[in-house]
Amino acid sequence: MSRAVIFVNGHIPDLELVRSLIKPGDVILAANGGTRHALALGLTPSVVIGDLDSLTDDDRRKLEGTGTEIHCYSSEKNETDFDLALHYSAEAGYREILIIAALGDRLDQTLGNLSLLTDPVLAELDIRLDDGVEQAYFTRTQSRIVGSPGDIVSLIPWGGEVRGVTTSGLRWPLGCETLYPHQTRGISNELLGDTASVSLKSGLLLVIHSHNRRY
Repeated sequence: MSRAVIFVNGHIPDLELVRSLIKPGDVILAANGGTRHALALGLTPSVVIGDLDSLTDDDRRKLEGTGTEIHCYSSEKNETDFDLALHYSAEAGYREILIIAALGDRLDQTLGNLSLLTDPVLAELDIRLDDGVEQAYFTRTQSRIVGSPGDIVSLIPWGGEVRGVTTSGLRWPLGCETLYPHQTRGISNELLGDTASVSLKSGLLLVIHSHNRRY
């Protein structure tokens, strides 16, 4: 099945770096104001979801006649627009979901967006937040990290200790270690080559991969 790409109404550091993330065959969705990012890249969302309070008149005109589905919700809803778009994509059957513009800008929104990915319902899906500069995702078993030598990789235990963490391809390896949320043992490691791997025995691990072109 195609990959779903959800544009959120957050900050994008470099639009051209985001353009490089899009693949042929990707299905584009937008959470409310994230429509502006998709349109700026010349992409037409197949679905726009949210209360539409951030959708400008110009955005609406550009969507006219494109066949874009509009899913409008009340502004009094209990979910964020991203929450709605994420679960819409999961319920539609997408196994791989890329979220753009969900990092940075506002700390509360960033933490909320990350927390959404911990929903057990989404555990079997490959869901990643990426803005072209940093990528963030959770792993419960193992993960392969692809980048360039010198890229920064941070491993952050989420919601409790993470046991049996083992890495390869990083400057400071971990060998079946336990990471604790009140310690910084897994922060600011580095890729030695183009790939690295991390595995764990129990817990939930947040992986943040920062490309060295920005550091």
